Amino acid sequence: MINKRLLIKNLLAHNDENSFYDKKRQIDIGEKEGKAKFLKHVCALSNTNPKNNSYIVIGVEDDDNRIMGVDFFDDSKIQNLINAYLINPPIVQYENIPFPHLPDDKVVGLVTIRAIDGLTSLKKNIWKYYGGSVFYRDGSMSMPKVYDVDIKDVNSKIVEAIENNSQNNIQHTLDGVFDFLSKRKDYHPQYKVFKEYFVLCWAGQKKVYKNETFYSRVDIELINEQVRLFFSTLDEVTIRYDDHAFNIVEYVSLGLNNSYKYYPLEETRISFANNATYHIETKLLFEAPQFDRKVLHHIYNANNAILDKLKKGVTLNSSEERDVKNLPATYLICYLNLFHDAIDKLNEAKPYLKKYNSEVYESLKESLRILRKVKYS
Repeated sequence: MINKRLLIKNLLAHNDENSFYDKKRQIDIGEKEGKAKFLKHVCALSNTNPKNNSYIVIGVEDDDNRIMGVDFFDDSKIQNLINAYLINPPIVQYENIPFPHLPDDKVVGLVTIRAIDGLTSLKKNIWKYYGGSVFYRDGSMSMPKVYDVDIKDVNSKIVEAIENNSQNNIQHTLDGVFDFLSKRKDYHPQYKVFKEYFVLCWAGQKKVYKNETFYSRVDIELINEQVRLFFSTLDEVTIRYDDHAFNIVEYVSLGLNNSYKYYPLEETRISFANNATYHIETKLLFEAPQFDRKVLHHIYNANNAILDKLKKGVTLNSSEERDVKNLPATYLICYLNLFHDAIDKLNEAKPYLKKYNSEVYESLKESLRILRKVKYS
């Protein structure tokens, strides 16, 4: 089993960006440009490496390989994005890899790309790339090609050597468990061994609401591979497990006028088999709550007025300071109730809320994450 933290270190140590791996400071698939560039790199790496895995490492400085980290990214719908935009799409997996020196809320993103038989190309236009475009890697660059190029298999042995040198061992596993227990000691960390092979650690702040036990500030890691499976500072989750599987149901709190309710968002089931394999399944449970449209029109217009003030640098009054804390969540509710422009307003508000208040900005990122889950389901 590959230790993904060790794999990232070996990729960074092996060479600069090349035809089987790329590195990025960050990606933004919420914007058309960022989404298009990500798809281009996936397409190019898939076509250039038909016989081996290729990788994108996210959260690394380009000039000196410093590991800076990025926000935890929920990958459960990323294959749906790939399938929506690419012809003959590769199998793509996004994993969140914790590093000891990074803050709790930062990880390194690892995208693993496995080509399938045939040429990968864009299915439809996106940003400045046209449907039917084909990309290949030329050194560290993802370049467009207008014809099928006969790609020689020059990377398989190199990638195989890197992956073999990144295998997990008992010391890495024990170190990972002790690191997790120490780092999360304020939130009652626990661990469980599944099928005498997999070690899963988790921690969370426990609370009881209407006879149901919920956890917030939840952190779940599969220690064998050094992969963070779940991380949230805002959501509430329920956790169930037996000897065969670990089950998480994620809830979101939504409402208006200080009246909130928990809505199930997504169920994640991690199943462990006797042949030293595991499988992660996700199921979207969310049904958008519906509210009175007259009330939503009033809230939507008030949000727009607050956003205009933030853009102009005008000081908010006391009432607007209270309302801006709920601005991301209420824009989300408006969008779910068919105010289609609300998602554009959310994206427009990003830089201004980031500057205004870190807590409100975290709430905005959470709202965008929920929208991404719903959109690509």
